[in-house]
Amino acid sequence: MQNSQLFLGYPDIVTHGDLCTMLSISKNSAYRLLKSGQIEHIKMGRKYLIPKSSVTQYISDKLA
Repeated sequence: MQNSQLFLGYPDIVTHGDLCTMLSISKNSAYRLLKSGQIEHIKMGRKYLIPKSSVTQYISDKLA
């Protein structure tokens, strides 16, 4: 499946909660991925803004 077809129902910028759903992971696992820099993001205050492309890139890297 091409990256452009993954997660079609999600906006271009997703939240921490969306990330949990997209990857079927717990809140703590999502925070670990973000804090370790494995998934690129921008932190604004207490919110994580995550480009959907960063999530698809993370998946592609794991499959390679």
